[in-house]
Amino acid sequence: MQARKTVEGQGGRRERGFTLIELMVVVAIIGILAAVAYPSYINFITKSNRRTAQSFMLEVSSRQQRYLLDARSYANASSPDATQDSSIAKLLLISPSPDVARNYDITSPVKAGSKPPGFTVEATPKGAQATRDSGCGKLTIDEAGTKSAAGNQGVSVCW
Repeated sequence: MQARKTVEGQGGRRERGFTLIELMVVVAIIGILAAVAYPSYINFITKSNRRTAQSFMLEVSSRQQRYLLDARSYANASSPDATQDSSIAKLLLISPSPDVARNYDITSPVKAGSKPPGFTVEATPKGAQATRDSGCGKLTIDEAGTKSAAGNQGVSVCW
């Protein structure tokens, strides 16, 4: 199939161009490709954001374990080391990347009164991530490395 058609115009000149049918076929193909590619792209972005948050959660968990070795307790915003504006991130000398902070609220509450002491790192999706990733929802990991997901997809899919 030729891409361009040559037609006799007024005064014997030859005019070149695409027919309307050819143009409509190209527009239809682009539309089909976009309809398939966009949802896949959004799914990729959602999973990527989740993996970034999980990586940060594992880092917080690791830092909590190191803090336990040094202070004989897990880092807690209400601990004696904490100041009024303290947060877990400040106590553990770690801060989330802008991507994590934009898409998740990360907390690490200490399990009060538990023997042995314990903590849970929680990542709660927010904004567009909460809407797109409702199948996984809030992700958690505890001091024993037990992972969970609040959504209906389960740990094997979400972690």
